[in-house]
Amino acid sequence: MIFTETKLKGAYIIDVKRLEDERGFFGRSYCMQEFEMHGLNINVMQANVSYNKKKGTLRGMHMQAAPFGETKLVRCTRGSIYDVIIDMRPDSDTFKQWIGVSLSADNYRMLYVPEGFAHGFITLQDNTDVTYQVTQMYVPVAERAYRWDDPAFNIKWPVDPIVISEKDRSHAMFESPVLA
Repeated sequence: MIFTETKLKGAYIIDVKRLEDERGFFGRSYCMQEFEMHGLNINVMQANVSYNKKKGTLRGMHMQAAPFGETKLVRCTRGSIYDVIIDMRPDSDTFKQWIGVSLSADNYRMLYVPEGFAHGFITLQDNTDVTYQVTQMYVPVAERAYRWDDPAFNIKWPVDPIVISEKDRSHAMFESPVLA
């Protein structure tokens, strides 16, 4: 596997190192030793699947608060997504900064999302499947969410959202504007 740390400390883009021949290729999508060598959390507690019918389906921006913070390993197994994470660690040099990564069934790319990051994505094709392994069980009282269009983050989505749940639409803004 090829680990590339992003500008957000602790977040990695992980590419499958392909061993190719006339049959196709072979590569690892997970290796405990390689993750440990990079200091990454390897304790997978759950594996989730998100099926999305329509291009332009937006999910996010979700996370769990401490002590139930979760690390995620995200991969698109059918179709394609633009995957976004926001550093929500107040003591981080990149607090409130975000990155976006194109993940697709064709590129086999993964995004490693550390604890303390909000996560979301928008589908770029109909009938898109996203899988993610998480290091913590879901705890409803620890759920936190941020608006996908909050100016505090200024995320540049590649397509306009068409499908958003009422719950994701109704999250409060991160910061209220100061009135003069």
